[in-house]
Amino acid sequence: MGLIVTVVVALGAVFVLTVIMNTIKIVPQKQVLLIERLGRFHKKAEAGLNIIVPFLDNVRQRVDLREQITPIEPQQVISRDNVTMTVDAVIYYLIVDPVAAVYEVQNLHWGIEQLTLSALRNVIGNLDLDHTLTSRDTINTQLRSALDAATQAWGVKVVRIELKNITPPEDIRLTMEKQMTAERTRRAVVTTAEGEKASAILRAEGLRQSQIVSAEGQKQSAILSAEGQAEARLKVASAEAQAIQFITQAITKLDSAQYLIAQKYLDSLNQIAANADKVVFLPYEAAGVMGSLGGLKELFGQVAGPAK
Repeated sequence: MGLIVTVVVALGAVFVLTVIMNTIKIVPQKQVLLIERLGRFHKKAEAGLNIIVPFLDNVRQRVDLREQITPIEPQQVISRDNVTMTVDAVIYYLIVDPVAAVYEVQNLHWGIEQLTLSALRNVIGNLDLDHTLTSRDTINTQLRSALDAATQAWGVKVVRIELKNITPPEDIRLTMEKQMTAERTRRAVVTTAEGEKASAILRAEGLRQSQIVSAEGQKQSAILSAEGQAEARLKVASAEAQAIQFITQAITKLDSAQYLIAQKYLDSLNQIAANADKVVFLPYEAAGVMGSLGGLKELFGQVAGPAK
């Protein structure tokens, strides 16, 4: 009899413990439980402590509300110019409506993968190889828009999608490498030619400036030389004019000695004028020279005495 009581008590404790475990549900942060009552959706159990009715309520599924990451295995896609390439990607999405994510699609992850493959083939099929390789941001944006529109009914928000690798066939890859090498060689040749052109322009400009400076120097030298010759000739002409005036006066006075001296002086001035560019002549005033000659004449007249 005591054994029966012990068994009954043990069974009662197990039953109570089972009821308590089915009644109290503790949900972690960023998770939610979908509760069904008699096979029909009843409520969502949010993060924290939740009480449900045992034997009537049942936990259908635990849904993670954190950002989900789903990789897409490498797939064969064909571009608009009929080039077959291998593409893989990564999808980042959030479950914003856990009820729709569970009840509106049979397998959420598998459905997102299939939608991604279809959208990937459609987007890349509208681009040629060159644009596919250089327009990753555009492809990512178009894929995200297509997936986001298709998964709204499933309570999913596609945050972003990233293409990881785009691998063209081996023969096309080799051709692209050769093309890139040729393009780099062309750029190097163009850069070298532009450098040589700029250097030639600078040398020509320097030579032109040098010639301009040299021509300016020669011009100034010629101007100064011409001014010097003109000034020397002007002084000679002035001396000649004075000599001629003196000769005229001597002829008027019939003084033969003064006339001969003035004539010699005039001849000397003509010779100096012929070499005015080589000889710097600073003549004395003719009046002073003639005055000295007149003084000598009077001195000789006094020494000789009167003629009569």
